[in-house]
Amino acid sequence: MDNITNPLVTEYIESQYRSLNPMLEQIRNYAEAHHIPVILKDTEMLLLQLLRWRSPKRILEVGTSIGYSSACFATVCESCRVLTIENDPVMFERAIETLEDLGLTERVHVFLGDGEEVMERLLYKTNIEGLDHFDFIFIDAAKSHYRRFWDVAEKLVKKGGLIVCDNTLMNGRTVSDKYDRLRKHRTNIAQMRDFLAYICSLPHVDTALLPVGDGVSISTINKP
Repeated sequence: MDNITNPLVTEYIESQYRSLNPMLEQIRNYAEAHHIPVILKDTEMLLLQLLRWRSPKRILEVGTSIGYSSACFATVCESCRVLTIENDPVMFERAIETLEDLGLTERVHVFLGDGEEVMERLLYKTNIEGLDHFDFIFIDAAKSHYRRFWDVAEKLVKKGGLIVCDNTLMNGRTVSDKYDRLRKHRTNIAQMRDFLAYICSLPHVDTALLPVGDGVSISTINKP
């Protein structure tokens, strides 16, 4: 992550990282060793602190991977319920296994499908009582689709709730084209820049852009 922060700073912050419990530590170590995407350590530290401050009762996550982050959320917020959405069938099955091993299946529900489509079903056809509106929404899926995820997430989040988006700086490529020397990511870069400009311009949303992990946006939704 040299393009986001000084690597010595990142190394120091990660040296202070503490896992929530040995089982989650084992899951993180396995994911990192096998190049399975999970939230970075400094991102995890930020998110869990936000959750401790907010104590949300209902959390929605778009982008489950193997279920690590949703398991962390449920562990920190012992009275919350989490709904998480994964589009990859293999990752979906892995997430189910992770949550079963951790004994969290009663509080964490995993849906298979496209994030926008599942959220639309939540808006109009949900049959999970109490999970139709959320205090905290975390978007960590396909970066080129953040805008369409956001548009539905805004309808699902409560007034005063948070929408947090991960990987918004994309290894620095969002900030400068020089980090995309081979020009492979031009479309994704343009879409992310447009997305961040959009959420920062909304009159009913207060957004902070932070150089944590690979970039995090934190938005408070001030509905009328």
